[in-house]
Amino acid sequence: MKRLTMSLDDELAEAFEALVRARGYANRSEAFRDLLRQDLGSARLREHPDGPCVATLSYVYHHHHRQLALRLTDLQHDHHELTVSTMHAHLDHDHCIETVILRGRTEAVRAFAESVITQPGVSHGQLHLVPMALQHAHGHDHLVPALARPASATEPSADA
Repeated sequence: MKRLTMSLDDELAEAFEALVRARGYANRSEAFRDLLRQDLGSARLREHPDGPCVATLSYVYHHHHRQLALRLTDLQHDHHELTVSTMHAHLDHDHCIETVILRGRTEAVRAFAESVITQPGVSHGQLHLVPMALQHAHGHDHLVPALARPASATEPSADA
C-alpha cells in the first residue's frame, strides 16, 4: 500500500472532515478511497462505453397505468441477456417499486435503463453502474469491479 500526502486549503479540508464525520467513516483514508473509486469508475464508464458493467436500476411505477406492468416485464424479457434478477415490492394500492440487477456492455445497460425509465407511468428511476474488468476466464468469464486501468483486448465486449 502506498502512502500519499496532500495539502488542502482550510475550507476544503474542513468540508472533507465534515463529510468524513457525516458519513461515519473510520478515517479520512477510507473516505478518500471511496471518493477516488467513484470518480475513477465514472471516468472508466465514460471512456469505455462498450466495456462490461454491473448495475442496479430502481424505479417506482403506477401499477394501474394502462399495460405498464406488462410492458416492463416484456422489456426485461426482450433484454434477458442483460437482466440478471428483479425484485418487486408493493408500496401502496397504486405504486410498486422494482430493482433490476443488470450485467452487460455499459452502453446496452444504459439504453435499457432509459427505455424503462421513460415509460409513461414510471417515476423516480435511477441507474447505478459499476465498471467491471475481466479477472480470468476458463469456459466462462469472471468479472471484478474495475478501477482506472484501461480496458484490455481480453475483456469481454458484450456478454459479460
